[in-house]
Amino acid sequence: MAAEGARRVGVTGLLDTNVALYLLGGRLEAPLPTGDYGVSVITEMELLSWPSLTRDEETRLDTFLSHVIVCDLTPAIRKQAVLLRRDVRLKLPDAIVCATALEYGVELWTNDARLAKVSGLACRSVTLKI
Repeated sequence: MAAEGARRVGVTGLLDTNVALYLLGGRLEAPLPTGDYGVSVITEMELLSWPSLTRDEETRLDTFLSHVIVCDLTPAIRKQAVLLRRDVRLKLPDAIVCATALEYGVELWTNDARLAKVSGLACRSVTLKI
């Protein structure tokens, strides 16, 4: 079962792309609690495919990604994402991120209010510097 596997590797929470960007940009008011965080393969792809990404930024992203657990798509995550896309009408990348958090049984760190309304999904938001 994937949720047990996630707990075995000690995933504290899953970072949505927006929170990863805020963290990388130094925009968090307070640091994330100590722990081991993961990102969905979708977040990894979104971060690395930014059109104006410089070599220095790509190096920084590679370093960041080497310090988090990148959660690949499993059959269970794909199935859950399809259901979320169809039933909740989320965009496919958002559905995959939510399905990943649900499958791993961890909180999703996101500032996307729409994702926080997904039934059964535990979410936490971050406070940004002004």
